[in-house]
Amino acid sequence: MTATVTQAGIREALERNVRALELRPAMGIRSATTRVELTEGLACRATEGDTQLASDMSEKMGGAASAPNPGTIGRTALGTCMATCFAMWAARMQVAFERITVDVIAEYDARGELGVDDTVPPGYTRVTFRAHVVSPEPEERIRELFDMAERHTAWLDLLRRPVDTAVELQVERSA
Repeated sequence: MTATVTQAGIREALERNVRALELRPAMGIRSATTRVELTEGLACRATEGDTQLASDMSEKMGGAASAPNPGTIGRTALGTCMATCFAMWAARMQVAFERITVDVIAEYDARGELGVDDTVPPGYTRVTFRAHVVSPEPEERIRELFDMAERHTAWLDLLRRPVDTAVELQVERSA
């Protein structure tokens, strides 16, 4: 049985977390690790705690199309982060809404990923978020809410701000 999540319940949980972080800011410094294992062909299984997620490439890219591809999962992370952040700020600001949808439109040049042209980046060249909100609230209030959510969406921040990255390799010789 799934518990019913209400805007009031979301607001109470978030306010509790905000109070805790105001009292003990160091509690906000965290780390998360997701392990990804290539399972067969181009299929992967990602595990973090009790949660698992699968990915695979399309048949035209050499995969079996048994799960969403990494691009779909990445765009899903971006869109769900934006929608979730919107709902969280709506709860905190006590703004009513009936529905929100977020389209994530990514533009890219496949030549980069496939190594056809080294001057072409392998990633996205442009990402557009298109949100549609149904609400009884005045448009100005929804725009204030949307601005707040946009400013605090972690995955959008990841795209906009350079993040320190490290790539490490461990090699183990097989028998």
